[in-house]
Amino acid sequence: MEDCGKRNVHATIIINCLLICFLFLFAACKARGSQLRTHFKATREVCHAIKGMSLLKAKSYLEDVLEFKQAVPFKRFRGGCGRHAQAKNVASHGSQARWPVKSTKYVLDLLVNAEANAEMKGLEIENLFINHIQCNRAQRMRRRTYRAHGRINPYTCNPSHVELFLSERDAKGVKKAEGDDSKLKLSRKRIAQLRFKKITTGGGVESN
Repeated sequence: MEDCGKRNVHATIIINCLLICFLFLFAACKARGSQLRTHFKATREVCHAIKGMSLLKAKSYLEDVLEFKQAVPFKRFRGGCGRHAQAKNVASHGSQARWPVKSTKYVLDLLVNAEANAEMKGLEIENLFINHIQCNRAQRMRRRTYRAHGRINPYTCNPSHVELFLSERDAKGVKKAEGDDSKLKLSRKRIAQLRFKKITTGGGVESN
């Protein structure tokens, strides 16, 4: 057991060193929050909604969510989630969306923190985008609630860990990606669909 613990510690140290090297070698910065007292499922959906956005666009989007002008699409944890008209603007499955205010505030604070870190490193705020954002389950915090007939039930909360990386987007790289003339790589599902379309109808007999 002691050897396993030492291996985990060494692995954690190596991962942290690699992250530090990434931040110093590339124009990037990070922010992290641990044991955030907000629901993991709602926070995961907020993080997934802003992944890949520019920093300014993500902040504007989250501020609109707090004012109920835009909604957060719920794509994974959507049990019992209501259907709203605003979900059509964000391409949500079945128009399922919510306005998780508490999770949005936490993620918005992390973006502000990351922006301050970027200013300290001398990065251009206008070129920053969310290169990586991740939400993990934290350890449950257990309490108890008292029920009828002398019974006791668990009363737990599900906090979360959130980390995000901001990096500068190269304008030259964007233009090169837009003007790339390479062939589009098709998935196996799409190839099968195209193969199915080639099959003639009517029992395989072509009409003259």
